[in-house]
Amino acid sequence: MTAAADAGYQHVPYPTPPLDGPGLDERLRQASGRPRWQSRYVRRLFIGDSLVVAAATALAVVWRGDGSLHGLSYAGIAVAVALAWLGSLYAARAYEPRFLGCGSEEYKRVTNASVHLVAGIAVLALALRLPIARSFVALALVLGTAALVAHRFIARRVLYRSRALGRSTHRVVVVGDGDAAASLAASVRREPRAGFHVVGVALTPETALETAAAVGADTIAVTAGVAITPERLRRLAWQLEGQDIDMIVAPALTDVAGPRVSIRPVAGLPLLHVERPEISGARYLFKEMVERALAALILLLMLPLMVAIAVAIKATSSGPVLFNQVRVSRAGREFSIYKFRSMRVDAEALLETLREQNEMAEGPLFKIRCDPRVTRVGRWLRRYSLDELPQLLNVIRGDMALVGPRPLLPVEVAGFGDKGSRRLLVKPGITGLWQVSGRSDLPWDESVRLDLYYVENWSLALDAQILVRTLRAVLRGAGAY
Repeated sequence: MTAAADAGYQHVPYPTPPLDGPGLDERLRQASGRPRWQSRYVRRLFIGDSLVVAAATALAVVWRGDGSLHGLSYAGIAVAVALAWLGSLYAARAYEPRFLGCGSEEYKRVTNASVHLVAGIAVLALALRLPIARSFVALALVLGTAALVAHRFIARRVLYRSRALGRSTHRVVVVGDGDAAASLAASVRREPRAGFHVVGVALTPETALETAAAVGADTIAVTAGVAITPERLRRLAWQLEGQDIDMIVAPALTDVAGPRVSIRPVAGLPLLHVERPEISGARYLFKEMVERALAALILLLMLPLMVAIAVAIKATSSGPVLFNQVRVSRAGREFSIYKFRSMRVDAEALLETLREQNEMAEGPLFKIRCDPRVTRVGRWLRRYSLDELPQLLNVIRGDMALVGPRPLLPVEVAGFGDKGSRRLLVKPGITGLWQVSGRSDLPWDESVRLDLYYVENWSLALDAQILVRTLRAVLRGAGAY
């Protein structure tokens, strides 16, 4: 049995009928086609965008009040602007399914459509010498663009909830050998919001269409492998012409974020150019300056709460308020990390007696859900990550960052090898991808992968996204014990 078979994915029996065999075209017509959920989602987006554009232009008319331009009322101008706006969204491919529901490209296309509309109005007004009120255009387009982005954001959250229930997903056939198929399936399973559900495996490109017809797939994903030659891949692309089946290709290089990858066509070959990780320079310095300032502001705002926590710890258990431990920062520099004490003072002495209950047996961490060493106040602090508030001092001192990999113990660094040294290229963070992706519920290997992914692909935009997701994760309290 291959790894893919063990995972439960459907294989078409081999040898399969030839691709030009009788009945294949009919089976493809019955099995393929755009998923109904996708068509409904696009229609709802268009209706929602239309309502947003109508509301924004109507509000601009009300704000402008009575008036006309060369005999045409601003209400009429608003109708023309609204229609042109929707046309600009369509021209910018803001309703193309491949850009919807995942990544930032959808938001970029909505914003670009609005910017292009502003440019078009400016050129038209200049060419025809039309004294269009700037307040009308500014209010309609600025307010409308913000509302359009917010509408797409809300629609995406509704889509994510549907996908969490197993609906609104693409049925995917993976082309590749068993191990490669299982690896790709595991990757897409880690990101259910992307909406890919592996339903079958074809061992060769020649059998991909037959497999798609058999399982009713709308997407074919080709993995990297020795059997996937350029000629075979090209023929598969030809066979998909005229079929409502998408093809995606998974490169051999994984865990590289989109902004680091660009396509450079050379002699007809679409070569992937991968930028080096940016772990120094002006942007990293800006990150550090902003995080120190933000940490100081948060510390000031949280000071009353931190005083209350300190009083609660002192009143309910014996021992110091703060717990400190040696961790490793950037370039291997050791520092003392600060936390509110959430355990009994003899926690280290009791560790060996609880070793067999460790729920993180595959890694060096020790975690159990109902740790008897945790105090009553400590359990509440851990649930909402309030025990980590003193680490704001570490950020201000320059030992840590707000966002980064998990801070490691010296013994953990020694056991990581090359991966450990790679993590030390940036400062550890109070929060990170591991924090917003499940916290203690994550398998050890997955938490390591997320830390390395952050080191390789960090950006200011990713940091902002992690901070927003951290707030949601903390409020839910999931995976914290």
